[in-house]
Amino acid sequence: MAHFVLKKDLKLGVATAATQIEGGDTGSSWNDWYKKGRIKDGSNPARANDHYNRFREDTDLLAFMGMEIYRFGVEWSRIEPEEGKFSQEALSHYREEILLLRERGIMPLLTLHHFTNPLWFEQIGGFESARAEEIFLRYVEKVVGFVGDIVSEYITINEPNVYATNSYFFGVWPPGKSSFKSVIRIYRNFTRCHVGAYKLIHSLRSKMGFSDTQVSFANHIRVFEPKCRFNPYHIICAVLLRQLFQTAITKSLSWGKKAFPIGKIKDITPGKYYDFISINYYSRSTVASFADGVKRGAPLNDLGWEIYPAGIVESAKMLYDLYKAPIYITENGTCDNEDKFRCRYIFEHLKAIAENHLPITRYYHWCFIDNFEWIEGESARFGLVHVDYETQKRTIKRSGNFYTQIIREHGVSEYLFNEYANQEYKFGND
Repeated sequence: MAHFVLKKDLKLGVATAATQIEGGDTGSSWNDWYKKGRIKDGSNPARANDHYNRFREDTDLLAFMGMEIYRFGVEWSRIEPEEGKFSQEALSHYREEILLLRERGIMPLLTLHHFTNPLWFEQIGGFESARAEEIFLRYVEKVVGFVGDIVSEYITINEPNVYATNSYFFGVWPPGKSSFKSVIRIYRNFTRCHVGAYKLIHSLRSKMGFSDTQVSFANHIRVFEPKCRFNPYHIICAVLLRQLFQTAITKSLSWGKKAFPIGKIKDITPGKYYDFISINYYSRSTVASFADGVKRGAPLNDLGWEIYPAGIVESAKMLYDLYKAPIYITENGTCDNEDKFRCRYIFEHLKAIAENHLPITRYYHWCFIDNFEWIEGESARFGLVHVDYETQKRTIKRSGNFYTQIIREHGVSEYLFNEYANQEYKFGND
């Protein structure tokens, strides 16, 4: 008996981000944030997983685990350590890494910006700067010009809503600002940067003779649900939070259209600026006020986020109904420091995907390997592979073995479920 069989065209893999795994003091905004003492556990992103030096070992591990696809990022501060000065060594390094992935039969999805900026860019205002579009597109042109012949799929910007909210509203990420006006400026400049990058990548690869280019941005999508469905205040707050956090920025970047509260952006012609719908899905927010909340009695991960598998399909359907394109789940995973319930988490989310008719063609588990988890540092483990940060020893977790078996069987049998996924969650207060 099979618990579920995945659709034939669904490919499975994992995702990472450069700053979270590579290590090294590259002169990035997050290296600087650590030096300012802003990482909760005091861990240093200059250590991380030392992947920059160990990428061959890690690529072998990806292949051993059977990964079909791999979403990873390049580190802007390595590639352009000084404004306008590009590192041939860094570009050649990433090209070598991509060629090795392809040699191992793993298709890359390349992320160009994943939360981190070169410090020189941060110091001139980052994505608030009037020069942000010009500077970002120069960087994109350099990267795609160098690897565009061996990479066909791109994420321009990862989770623009999370970046803007944490960095410019709550101020817990660099540069640590707290200004709604700044959030709107960031959203507008992100729209310019994404639209410009979308056009540029297609143009560059077309000139190289390729017609298979796929470009989008990675969209962090949550389910916003009123705590009481009959309470008008809860309903209004849920609708507003959804609009401000994800609906407006999705419309602005996808179509270049006016969206409240971002508004119309000068010199942007409305159009279609995505080739696939990219969804990063983790959790649901239960809303009783103008703030995030968690449903009472719900299963929780180790960061206190609700585990809500049905939301991955709810989110995908919501976007597909509007944007009508193939769907990539570009991140989905959970913080489970002792690997006690990750197998069940993976099982339930993939089961939800298998049992719907949406055109979900890619699933990237977050994360391949335990890593530097932004302000949580090394204290929050999302990986299928355990890392001893002191020795950098890699050990495949039970959940990693389960995921490999899912890839091999393209589904989950009764035996596989009983062997791995028959686990218990921990629950919040009733």
